[in-house]
Amino acid sequence: MSKNDTCEIYCYDEEKVNRIQGDLQSIDIVGVSQMLKAIADENRAKITYALCQDEELCVCDIANIVGVTVANASHHLRTLHKQGIVKSRKEGKLAFYSLDDDHIKQIMMIALAHKNEVETNV
Repeated sequence: MSKNDTCEIYCYDEEKVNRIQGDLQSIDIVGVSQMLKAIADENRAKITYALCQDEELCVCDIANIVGVTVANASHHLRTLHKQGIVKSRKEGKLAFYSLDDDHIKQIMMIALAHKNEVETNV
């Protein structure tokens, strides 16, 4: 750790600390962490991105886009579904998936924009 990474003396703003600690207790930060962790897997991130590009895709489409088996795609989709990232519907023998809502698309697009900015500024 370099000298610029840490305070040289220990002091803190008690009002700020108490206010933000209170905020943390009133929100579902664990749920947010679990949602982001679900998207953090490379294949699940690819699935999420693919669903940002098209309103709805069947499991077979998703498997081909990501380059995994249908069973593997289904496994990842179950994880994303449990975290409220995607929703599904059946049509006959086909299972279709879409993003649960536009917030997920916004999160993905903001993350990609940020990554591009970081790469540009480094």
